[in-house]
Amino acid sequence: MATTCYELKWLRSLLADLGISHKGPMHLHCDSQATLHIAKNPVFHERTKHIEVDCHFIRNEILQGTIQPSYVPTQEQLADILTKALGRHQFQTLLNKLGICNPHAPP
Repeated sequence: MATTCYELKWLRSLLADLGISHKGPMHLHCDSQATLHIAKNPVFHERTKHIEVDCHFIRNEILQGTIQPSYVPTQEQLADILTKALGRHQFQTLLNKLGICNPHAPP
């Protein structure tokens, strides 16, 4: 989440340099409810000490209104088509959601 947030902030800065303003929060979709809970919870647990800096960064961006994280179930996570080995049904479902079709397939 932290890496994606850094990239989103960079893209916003690039757009501002090009004269395009984006005032609202940037939506960040995540399929891990635990990650979202840790990012919003100010109390750190023993198992999260190694990611404390990233958690502070994400929490500050949420409080400033820069990003707005939201939960997306794993079955609906479009990025999975690019990052995971999926079964045929899940692969076809995500292809359809992206609007990708096989131009050589019969109608």
